[in-house]
Amino acid sequence: MCLIAFAYKVHPGYPLIVAANRDEFTDRAAAPAHFWTDHRVILAGRDLKAHGTWMGITTQGRFAAVTNFRDLRRTPVNGPSRGLLVRDALLAEPPLIHEPMEGYNLLHGSLEDLRWRSNVAGADVRIAPGVHGLSNALLNTPWPKVRRAVSAMRDELESEEPGFDELFRILADDRSAVDSELPDTGLDIARERALSSIRIDMPGYGTRCSTVIFVRNDGEVRFEERTHANGVAVRERFLIR
Repeated sequence: MCLIAFAYKVHPGYPLIVAANRDEFTDRAAAPAHFWTDHRVILAGRDLKAHGTWMGITTQGRFAAVTNFRDLRRTPVNGPSRGLLVRDALLAEPPLIHEPMEGYNLLHGSLEDLRWRSNVAGADVRIAPGVHGLSNALLNTPWPKVRRAVSAMRDELESEEPGFDELFRILADDRSAVDSELPDTGLDIARERALSSIRIDMPGYGTRCSTVIFVRNDGEVRFEERTHANGVAVRERFLIR
């Protein structure tokens, strides 16, 4: 998962609204969102290589999502998949993983206590109400695509009743940032530029799926995922009551 914009305790009817793009190598096998057969409370896609996930929600209202922290100057760590952190967080279990792993950001918790954990910042803190953005740096780092997504979500919340199509339009923005605003994560400038858009389309890598979630005050969850393949978006919709 490479971009998450979310509104926490901002909208009077929906205390959690999430719009997210998952960016991944195209040859890494994954299943689209579904209720897992081995943990039936979990609604999420699944990485078929390591059996974790990038984002999900449960029938009890627990939410979790992960993004990688991108800095090629950090010493590589040959650790377990970061998607297993999401699985453990959704199951409300103590982490089963104790080995070092690559840098990550983990959003996890419930409507009452949503938290951000980072093994780079050494943080696990409660998230304040507001519209927030998370990509491959720390929470609310003002990368151009984070600023653009957060601003667009804020505008949608202020102007009208938000809907799926409006938030998916935000996630479809493929404009690159100007070179002067690109982050420096150790990549060459051409790749920094290609990765700077909200939706990414590169040879062998890009936005594999987009997800929008609305969680209502009474706990009802409306979940839509659009999986992108060969220029076609396949939609899956779910309702948890």
